[in-house]
Amino acid sequence: MALLTDIQHQVDALRYLFGMDAEASELPSRMSAFGADELMDAVTAASELMRVVETISIVGAGITAARSSREAGQDGFAQSRGHRTPAGLVQDISGISHAEAQRRVRLGLSLLEADGAEDGGAGPDDDAGPDDDAGFVFSTGADDEGSQDAPPAKLPWHAVLSAAMLQGRISPTQQDTILRGLGQPIGDDEDTHAAWSAAAEQLIEEAAQRTVEELRIQARAIRDQLDPDGAERRFTERYERRSFRIWTDADGIERGHIDFEDDGAAWIRTIRDAALRPRRGGPRFVDSTEAEQARDLTADARTNDQLSYDLLIDMLRAGALAEAAEVFGTRQAGVRIVQVMDAAGDATSARTEDYGLSLPFTAVDQHICETGTVAVTVDTFGNPLDVGREQRCFTPRQRIALAIRDGGCRWKGCDRPASYCEAHHIDEWHADQGRTDIDRGILLCRYHHVQLHHGGWRISRAGRDDFMLHPPGGSPPITLRPRAALVAAWAGIDPPPKRFRPDAA
Repeated sequence: MALLTDIQHQVDALRYLFGMDAEASELPSRMSAFGADELMDAVTAASELMRVVETISIVGAGITAARSSREAGQDGFAQSRGHRTPAGLVQDISGISHAEAQRRVRLGLSLLEADGAEDGGAGPDDDAGPDDDAGFVFSTGADDEGSQDAPPAKLPWHAVLSAAMLQGRISPTQQDTILRGLGQPIGDDEDTHAAWSAAAEQLIEEAAQRTVEELRIQARAIRDQLDPDGAERRFTERYERRSFRIWTDADGIERGHIDFEDDGAAWIRTIRDAALRPRRGGPRFVDSTEAEQARDLTADARTNDQLSYDLLIDMLRAGALAEAAEVFGTRQAGVRIVQVMDAAGDATSARTEDYGLSLPFTAVDQHICETGTVAVTVDTFGNPLDVGREQRCFTPRQRIALAIRDGGCRWKGCDRPASYCEAHHIDEWHADQGRTDIDRGILLCRYHHVQLHHGGWRISRAGRDDFMLHPPGGSPPITLRPRAALVAAWAGIDPPPKRFRPDAA
């Protein structure tokens, strides 16, 4: 659909819902009177309209940056209008935050580089924040003295992302998440760019089924698979940035700030989750003692943040003498690592079971030294082998296999990790029928497990195909994809071939 035609289509949809005489001040009352279908139509049309208009703004921001290069000096587009940087001009025009203005400039320059439409030598703003660590410096213009016979510039690896955004297949936020998550290729050769481009294509296909947070995790997991040496370096850099400081503010309140490294962050998350799981949607199927503790915790008047603080202080006080059961209940906190091995026994990727955080192999070796391993053999699609059908409940080993395969709640858009989930039998189980088989089981968080059983939903699966979620009322089924980091592990995206590099002098 043509650009302006698409805009007109969404405007017509909104005009039909609101009428010609709608005032902005009337929006709350008018929309409150909408039925469910009308409300969904209004939100959908507005979101699509915002996407198209934002794309225009992003292209404009990129051109603004390209015309505000350092070489242009005070005659640059932004500078001549009284702004030091292109992002400053974009922020002034649109009223958005500086970080959002930087994002639009970054995306606009990537679109221009893919199109070759402007001299995009401006690059990111000089005052880009620490989150802008992808290090993109775009340069799309041809040599000023180049002849018309010069060969056309090679498309950048991220051109597929620009095309997908302009076609409406992904949103600007999704493009930026993928672009920054994959980072810069480790070389300029054709094989390397092809590997990064293939990764981008896969993430584009995944975008419709993933939240932005899942896309970010998956993009970084793929980047670490493509660049395992860089994964080690990035892990070390985050480790070196670890810090803790405490200070007293002007009101006399003692405050603290922590920058975690990967292993420490995984530990603190799992400690918090183990203690607060009943308050955060953890499993219901626990023994009577833990069920009573869960009820007491749920009724506690403290907020989750206050409980987290008290837990941290109690742990610091107790130290190594603490009784694990008293602090954590029947499930002691711990970080479980999932390492994917190929048929030859070589490691290809590693991540935490909860949240899917990518880890370098050296960190995995450290955990193996401390705790040992449990081997789970899977097929080429990540499906674990059957390990038993004789009992109603999934065994602990089956539960591990489900966690490896699913990574957490499989319900679309849910971010609950594996430790918060319950194993659901998609076939009704009776003593003489139904199977306690991991091929017929799926992880669901407590909320979605209850919704499934009591809301008229059901899940089906043909053989080892995708799990399908069937909504009530006969609506089309929804494909339930495994978590993002797992898809990256089974994606078949291989790192580019290593090339000889001279030793540093």
